[in-house]
Amino acid sequence: MNKKLMILATSAAVLSTSTMQLSSCKEAQSNNPLLQESTLPYGAPDFSKIQTADYLPAFETAIQQKRDEIARIVGNQDSATFENTILAFEESGKTLDRVSRIFFALVEADKTDEIGAIEKKVQPMLTDLENEISFNKQLFERIRQVYDRDHDALQGEDQKLLEEIYKDFVRRGALLPDDKMARMKDINKRISELQTQWGDQLSAATNDAVVWVDKKEDLAGLSDADIAQCAKDAESQGKKAPYAIVIVNTTQQPLLASLDNRELRKKVYEAAVHRADGTGKYNTFPLVVEMAKLRAEQAEIMGYPNYASYSLEETMAKTPDNVYSFLKNLISQYTPKAQAETEAIENYARKVTADASFQLQPYDRFYYSARMKKEMLNVSEDEVKPYFNADSVLINGVFYAANRAYGLTFKERTDIPTYHADMKVFEVLDKEGRQKALFCCDYYRRPTKRGGAWMDAFQKQSRQRNQLPIIFNVCNSAKAPEGQPSLLTWDEVTTMFHEFGHALHGILSDCQYEKLSGTSVARDFVEMPSQFNESFASIPEVFDHYARHYKTGSPMPTELKERMLKGINFQTAYALGENLAATCIDLAWHMLGSKDIPTADQAAAFETEALKKVGLLDTQIPPRYYTSYFNHVWGGGYAAGYYSYLWTEVLAVNIADVFAQRGALKSETGQDFCDKILSRGNTGDLMQMFSDFTGMKEPDASSLLKARGL
Repeated sequence: MNKKLMILATSAAVLSTSTMQLSSCKEAQSNNPLLQESTLPYGAPDFSKIQTADYLPAFETAIQQKRDEIARIVGNQDSATFENTILAFEESGKTLDRVSRIFFALVEADKTDEIGAIEKKVQPMLTDLENEISFNKQLFERIRQVYDRDHDALQGEDQKLLEEIYKDFVRRGALLPDDKMARMKDINKRISELQTQWGDQLSAATNDAVVWVDKKEDLAGLSDADIAQCAKDAESQGKKAPYAIVIVNTTQQPLLASLDNRELRKKVYEAAVHRADGTGKYNTFPLVVEMAKLRAEQAEIMGYPNYASYSLEETMAKTPDNVYSFLKNLISQYTPKAQAETEAIENYARKVTADASFQLQPYDRFYYSARMKKEMLNVSEDEVKPYFNADSVLINGVFYAANRAYGLTFKERTDIPTYHADMKVFEVLDKEGRQKALFCCDYYRRPTKRGGAWMDAFQKQSRQRNQLPIIFNVCNSAKAPEGQPSLLTWDEVTTMFHEFGHALHGILSDCQYEKLSGTSVARDFVEMPSQFNESFASIPEVFDHYARHYKTGSPMPTELKERMLKGINFQTAYALGENLAATCIDLAWHMLGSKDIPTADQAAAFETEALKKVGLLDTQIPPRYYTSYFNHVWGGGYAAGYYSYLWTEVLAVNIADVFAQRGALKSETGQDFCDKILSRGNTGDLMQMFSDFTGMKEPDASSLLKARGL
């Protein structure tokens, strides 16, 4: 009896402890701001309440909620219908969507060590969940029943939603036999792990590639503002020397256009090129070759000869042959222009150095091209940058163009907390003054932010969910020291317009379902609105409105403006060539079968041979990204898809021509573009949308070279 009493007492104690733990867990969940709908306007994330410690428990709870919601769909005893299966699936995981969007915004833009540690725990959890859902046979069977029975009876967005969900499951392997399904699960999990490792390693490699400078005189050629920035960067990077040149994510570095010191130029260039290729502290090639092999195996399991064939099937291009045909046409027209451009720069360098044997190197090209441009067109970055104050470019340029074309107005909101002090928030109102969206922008670089520029959403538009969009842009411009204006280069100006084009795609979305809204379109269409929006930067009325001197507020003088705009297309073969080379590297990796992937030691040689095969092995015009730091392909969603920047540039140029013909700043033109493309997300055939607006049966690629001045 005493023994039984002891057992009962112990059981009661355990039960009491468990109850207390459960109660504590529920209390923690109820207090977790990520698990509650925000009370802020638009449902904006309340970063004043969110703590780093909230993320992991929020993911754990939200993932379980999603599992429970899927279980209810599968366990429904009623026959599968659009409402109880397709719509229920679309509406599942709203909490997980919210938590993920907030967390991964920080992973990209403000990745502290704590956030990085949580990411390593969360990614496997999310991959496991995705595998569970993708290979849930009972769930897919219900989806297939609705697809087979109701597809033709449904219309509009309902039909499109059904198609997209069904195709997603099929393309992930829902029809595979058990053994291949199991292998796909393993591959998905491993790729997720590798991409996390890639992000960590590339970020560390780029931050480590700082070039330290001891003497101010070694920075001769740089403006006072640039030298001050180098001093500021040295402070933020640990001050191993008085000055630091930080490396941005592309191959060429902007400061190379100004640095007089040739040895320092070489040092900066090589720091960029070799940041992660194993010649120094970091080597991403082992990650690359493993990912390439796994992607190839994925494609083979699904019945395709290589990953490119598998990936391109759902794009506008459709096949690798179509992409290569497009690229070969551009390469053939580009090559003589590039050769002539290189020869002209080298001859100029020989003239100014008084050295007839001078051999132009890639780290010299920007420098002598800039001097040549200054001499021929009498214009330089230092002369025009005072007119490109970041605040004016945003308010008087980006926002002004959106107001003229689409009737949008922007009101800064200082009452909505952000994840970093550099981020600003604007309320977007339509021409009737109705709330349309929130737009957030985070433009300045910092060590916790990955390189590049991008758009994403804290919340996507959906009539079904009664959600207005909360869109954000992130860039990596240098923030001036306290009390000084942050001045931009022309490239940074167009980048701001570019990313806002993506933002408009999200802001102006008017779709029933989140899955179809905004930028949820094929890769070789998604870059079109952004590239098209760049065209507004040089429209005279827009340009004059934002290009004002940061001290006096006076507009850029007409004569300087004409010289500056004329210089936009000065020696543009380089920009096209670096993009073509990167595109062909991407395709070369993803055209391989799983047994043909080179080893990590062979990766650099494979890259060289791939460029040689397509006629783009040019030491003067290196790829915009070499394999070892090609984040779009190995860390992002552009595997076998980097060509889309050139493909969509054609679409963008065609659309810009239509705007110019109809009146680029006429509200009727903007409204038509919004109605036929920007508002529609992925609710219809993308080529048909393009044709509906332009009146063209197919894109005209010849306009691209003309637009680039080639």
